[in-house]
Amino acid sequence: MTDGDDFLAWIGSALHEAERALHNGDPWPRRALWSSNEPVSVLGAWRNAHGQQEIDELFEALGASFSDCTSYAFEPLSYDVVGDMAYTEGLEHTSASVDGEPRTYTLRVTQVYRREGGVWRVAHRHADTVTE
Repeated sequence: MTDGDDFLAWIGSALHEAERALHNGDPWPRRALWSSNEPVSVLGAWRNAHGQQEIDELFEALGASFSDCTSYAFEPLSYDVVGDMAYTEGLEHTSASVDGEPRTYTLRVTQVYRREGGVWRVAHRHADTVTE
């Protein structure tokens, strides 16, 4: 297996499960996959965050907003792995309740990853809503 194959396997397993957990109201699996080293940042579809404290606050708020995830899928459009850095860009298709209201939406998402101690960690996320 190549670095790229290993990275995509991690995206399709650990990261996918963490995103499903978040959309079911549990932010901690997602937080566990994020870097504990600075810098970390989110330019989010609903809210931005810079630094560890703001990331924690954002993920807690998202976890409190989301519930009842009926589907989550990441559709990768491109990715690359160069040494201990990687990125993905693609579409996240989600059906979940947001503040108690069922919603289905698609986000355009770019994420940047760092390999820390041999393990991939998310360092940056940029997402916006796809409008038709």
